[in-house]
Amino acid sequence: MAAKITKEMTIGEILQLNQGLAPVLMAGGMHCVGCPSSQMETLEEAAMVHGIDTDVLLARLNAFMEALEQ
Repeated sequence: MAAKITKEMTIGEILQLNQGLAPVLMAGGMHCVGCPSSQMETLEEAAMVHGIDTDVLLARLNAFMEALEQ
């Protein structure tokens, strides 16, 4: 079963699951994935700062992880 990403996870934790999630984050408008401070922000906090819909981005991240399982 694919790891479930939640909005409470930090960007650092998400990227530790799979580095392939970085392009998904960037395509969603979060271009700061390499920034040291972003590693400590939760997905929800980072999305809020960038004006991104957390639920849409979360769905894309989890779809990526589910696709890896297939």
